[in-house]
Amino acid sequence: MACAAGAAEITWTQLSSKKGDLPVPGTSTEQTGALIVDLDKDGLNDFVLSFRKVAPALVWYRRGANGWDRIVIDPDFLTVEAGGAFCDIDGDGDVDLVFGGDWQSKQVWWWENPYPNYDPKLPWKRRVIKDGIATQHHDQAFGDFPGKGRPQLAFWNQGAKKIFLAEIPPDPRNPNSWPITEIFSGDAGEEGRAAFKYPEGMSVFDVDGDGKDDLLAGNIWFKHQGGMKFLPVKVAQVGGLIRGAKFKPGRAAQIVIAPGDGLGPLRWYECPGDPLKSSDWVGHALLDRDVVHGHSLQVGDIDGDGHLDIFCAEMAKWSENKAEPDNPAATAWIFYGDGKGNFRRTALAVGQGFHEAKLGDLDGDGDLDILNKPYNWDTPRVDVWLNNGTGHKRAM
Repeated sequence: MACAAGAAEITWTQLSSKKGDLPVPGTSTEQTGALIVDLDKDGLNDFVLSFRKVAPALVWYRRGANGWDRIVIDPDFLTVEAGGAFCDIDGDGDVDLVFGGDWQSKQVWWWENPYPNYDPKLPWKRRVIKDGIATQHHDQAFGDFPGKGRPQLAFWNQGAKKIFLAEIPPDPRNPNSWPITEIFSGDAGEEGRAAFKYPEGMSVFDVDGDGKDDLLAGNIWFKHQGGMKFLPVKVAQVGGLIRGAKFKPGRAAQIVIAPGDGLGPLRWYECPGDPLKSSDWVGHALLDRDVVHGHSLQVGDIDGDGHLDIFCAEMAKWSENKAEPDNPAATAWIFYGDGKGNFRRTALAVGQGFHEAKLGDLDGDGDLDILNKPYNWDTPRVDVWLNNGTGHKRAM
């Protein structure tokens, strides 16, 4: 299926497991997390999907010359939540994976990448990062927030309404859990128009331009204050998925926020004054209506013009106890930026469910493609949208 998007004359080619273009993810009707990452160090991005409801917990779509092979990473049943992150946790030169448990679990886990010794019959070793306190861990991110020269893992623990920072231990293969520190507790924009029961959203970007990683979560960016102390700076009333970027020149970066699980505006925010003052952040609407469960928010130069663009998409279904879509007119948009704070809106798709969709080069031709797996709309299912098909560099 080829869909022409007016801006930048991009033609999108949609591949789907429903048409046999990709292997079916599994049998789970609740698909939670998705990551784009090169796991086997071959220079081509792969992707990972997580599940709950039934096993397996994680599968790896390994990119080859002619498409993707589905490989089970963890065959066990785990109640994995949306989110996920990756980092070389054990320092052996390859990328390891992190996912957290949902409302039924008090755990956060990491999986050791066995590179280069992959055996489809052998699961990856899973170890515990956090066990206890409270349940649900929707979103994680790695960054060197205190400037120690090594990454830490930030993660939400929604059952506690807190954000924790976990430091990678000297020998992460042995401890049963990592040292963790609470860095935030309270509201992060889930109240008000969002009207959802827990805060969510997490990413990393240098907001104030001081050369250090900053954490963004909900409707807040966090300024490191020394030690393990952080100053929370609210930039918006409603929170959700949140990304930092430079959409235009300025002292501070800009921030874009979309409601993840709930209803709210899609806006980008800039700060012409002091980025440490909430009152100095000014919002600009990207849509003239609220976004409905906009559980996909990504930033990247999609059309290759040197300016950052915004991708946002709605869920078509989130209720588990009914078959029909909650939001049958769910829309996926691309907002093409001009580098001056102006955006041109286009619709990629209407009537398809998006959840945790990601931007990344999925076919090795140098441009940004889109990975999507719905949560429970038309599941099990996974789709890849190729930007102008597959180029000459890596032909399928």
